[in-house]
Amino acid sequence: MRIAVMGTGAVGGYFGAKLATAGHDLAFVARGRHLCALRASGLHVTSSHGDLNVKSALFTDDTAQIGSVDVVLFCVKSYETEAAAEQIKPLVTEQTRILSLQNGVDNPDKLACVFDPDQILPAVVYIGAQLTAPGVVTHSNGGRIIFGEIHGGIGESSKWLRQALSDAGIPCEISAAIEQMQWTKLLWNAPFCAISCLVRANVKQIVESEPLTALARDCMAEVQKAASTRGIELRREQFDEIITFSRTLGAFKPSMLQDLEAGKPLEYQALNGIVVQTLRQAEAPAPINQLFYAMLKSLDQGIRAQLKS
Repeated sequence: MRIAVMGTGAVGGYFGAKLATAGHDLAFVARGRHLCALRASGLHVTSSHGDLNVKSALFTDDTAQIGSVDVVLFCVKSYETEAAAEQIKPLVTEQTRILSLQNGVDNPDKLACVFDPDQILPAVVYIGAQLTAPGVVTHSNGGRIIFGEIHGGIGESSKWLRQALSDAGIPCEISAAIEQMQWTKLLWNAPFCAISCLVRANVKQIVESEPLTALARDCMAEVQKAASTRGIELRREQFDEIITFSRTLGAFKPSMLQDLEAGKPLEYQALNGIVVQTLRQAEAPAPINQLFYAMLKSLDQGIRAQLKS
């Protein structure tokens, strides 16, 4: 199978390496120092489950060099979705499937403005991984994918992709209610990513702090209300389940804190802005997410100003 990884960060690098090791034909799209390292010595994944090294693959910043593919692992940050969708046009035929391995709940809708919605496979990813150096991904835990079709149901293309992922040692399942799964993940991402950035705390520090845990629960309540306006019901009991699960993560740093520490732009719009926007459309307040959004936007503006200087 021909597979392109659009956005070879921690997520794209890990799953792409697994698929390349399983014998698939991979092309990795990257840029800057990361691309230079990939071209010089390949992609390296360090993991307690076994290290991976990929050298016989195409590493490029030009999608026109790749040609058509069977699957695009679409792994760019949410704020790059529209631009990256234009970039992958040379890769996509009617048979191509685009697996969106991104944070947030609205990326599939953005992709559906460019491609046939039936080609888009929204997903949620459960993984602890970080780009620790150019060309190097460090995997700490997880690596499971749940995906589905944008209109629900389970088609043949989803079945063969699930088989390919499974054969590559990637735990995966198909969900006929993938939007519900995306909002469920947002219950964790919205509070933990924001709080970790604003107080510079890892997950262990958050769950061991009573005030921060209470703040996380208040944020989850707003996510729950926003989801309900979309006809998606999230259970209140899930709040406790999320806190309990988070206690098992130890000193894990959420992806947005990793980005902040690396001086990269932040995904605050996809994780907190979407909650504010959704509740505003329903004429309902979202004070916690509004505060998170405003503070993270200020941090992001500082980062972007530094990147331009």
